[in-house]
Amino acid sequence: MWLLLAFIAVPLIEIALFIQVGGMIGLWPTLAIVILTALLGTWLLRMQGAAALTDLRRSFSEVEDPSEPLAHGAMILFAGALLLTPGFFTDAVGFALLTPPVRRRIFIELRKRVHVARFEAESQPRPNPQPDIIDADYEDLDASKTSSGKPSGWTRH
Repeated sequence: MWLLLAFIAVPLIEIALFIQVGGMIGLWPTLAIVILTALLGTWLLRMQGAAALTDLRRSFSEVEDPSEPLAHGAMILFAGALLLTPGFFTDAVGFALLTPPVRRRIFIELRKRVHVARFEAESQPRPNPQPDIIDADYEDLDASKTSSGKPSGWTRH
């Protein structure tokens, strides 16, 4: 039910805002603002997304609960979708989701409603980056030193 209301309300809000802003400043400045907010949002999205990915990798490498970096990443992804959607209301919500305090507050509210039953991580040993080293002694057998002067039969000539 809430999703249906959002699909009806958001376009109506956007149309109303376009009419109001377009009437105040004109068509071309309104379109310029929409394009500039999309470009600025894309740039901010790239920066915030890279930071969220770094936090997620850090949480995995330190074997911590990755739910907060995952939630922040999901909110940044949703903010990107909102910023690429033309409109003032969606841009305002998208820019709000790109600010860490807003995301932190939303995560705290979500954490109150969603409970993680268990978080467990298995640590597997990392493969040795150096190849195996085998220590051995060897003796060089020259064919002329063999008793018959012929190869031993272990190799083909």
